[in-house]
This record gives sequence, structure tokens and C-alpha cells, in this order.
Amino acid sequence: MTQRCHKREFLLKFKQDRHRWIQWLFEAKRRFGLVVLNYAVTSNHIHLIVKDDSDHRTIPQAVGLIAGRTAQEYNRRKHRKGSFWEDRYHSTAVETGEHLLRCLVYIDLNMVRAGVVDHPSKWPYGGYNEIQKPRRKNIIIAYQRLRELAGFKDYGTFASAHLKWVQSALKDIDAKRASRWTESIAVGSRPFIERIKNAMGAMAKGRSIQPTEGAFELREAQSAYNSIFDPKNRDIDPN
Repeated sequence: MTQRCHKREFLLKFKQDRHRWIQWLFEAKRRFGLVVLNYAVTSNHIHLIVKDDSDHRTIPQAVGLIAGRTAQEYNRRKHRKGSFWEDRYHSTAVETGEHLLRCLVYIDLNMVRAGVVDHPSKWPYGGYNEIQKPRRKNIIIAYQRLRELAGFKDYGTFASAHLKWVQSALKDIDAKRASRWTESIAVGSRPFIERIKNAMGAMAKGRSIQPTEGAFELREAQSAYNSIFDPKNRDIDPN
């Protein structure tokens, strides 16, 4: 999922606010059992990969806690009123296996594409370092669930593959956004996308299945995206 600050303002530009968002993510995991697979906090938006392993209320409750408390603390400190976030976060369903790995790496390289750092290990407000070096306390990433969903038998093999994917992506990185991870309804194989579309029923009207790099995606009508992501509304960074 992706959630952006109100009017794309850089409301997360201060380290303490990015740090507090992560602390509230940890609390959401503890309180609601949120299964966190990866995350990245930038200056004006966040990315979060989660798995709904319980009921459908977990993710909305968790995101509500994280977003709400982060906004309240910032507004109180800055004596600010008004919205901190855009109206709603955008969710994209991602198929497990290779597609999950690709999404994982895309999020890892967020601040590299933005030109802020030259390696994801140098950005402390993301899940890369924890994935590569699992913690024994204050754990956020659900390591074994991530390993399982990515399709690996043991975590060491998964971590090694993840590292190689990141290294390979760094050699061929550019500043273009891969909008399928942040704007699509779903990304994966064609059968996976068709299952998602069928499950949506009447809500799938106007949504189209489109080929993308090594996968397929389910998209809204193009006109809906043009109104939101026209040049005047684009981020100044590539993500």
C-alpha cells in the first residue's frame, strides 16, 4: 500500500516523524497482529507491504492507528491544523513468489531512485536492513512469513536471493516510477489477476487487465489516473 502526505507536502521530512511512524508500525504489529513484510518511509509518502492473515479489519485498524497517531503528534508539535494525509491510502494486491520479490526490491530502492542514498542499507527508515539482518528484539518484519510467501525453504536462502535481486537492480536503476506497484489494483500472473477481478464482481466494472514488465496488472480506467497524477500533481521525486 501507498499513503501520501496531504497535497504531497513534505510532512515527514524530519527524522523524528519518520522514526515515530516506524514506532507506531511496531505498535500496530503488537496490538493487531499486523504481518509486516516490508516498508519505507520517505519525506512525503510511505510504502508498506503487509499480509492479511487474520480478518479484514486488521489492516484498516493498523493503518488508522499509525496514520492517526503520526498526524496527531506532528500537528500538536507544529501547532498545525488540517489534514496530514491524503484522504485514503492506495492498496495493491501482489501475487506471492517472484512478484512479491519484485515489489519488495522496488520499495527497498525507493530512496536510491530519488537520489538521496546510493544503497538501501544507508536509508534507516525502511525494512531492508532488518530483512538482511533479522533482529532479536523490537522485530517488525515477519521474517518467516516473508520467506514462505516469497517461495523459499529457509530464511538464509531467501535473504541471499533478496540481496542478489537488490544488487542486480542497482546496476540497472533509473528514476522512473513503476506505477504498477503504487497505482494498480493488483499485480501478478494473468490467472491471479483474473481471480482478483472475478472476486471484485460489479466493482470490477471499468477495470482492465494490462500487461506490464513480466506480469499483468488490474487498473482503473486511465482517465481516473490522469486526473490524479497529471504533471501539476506529481511528486518531485520519482516515487
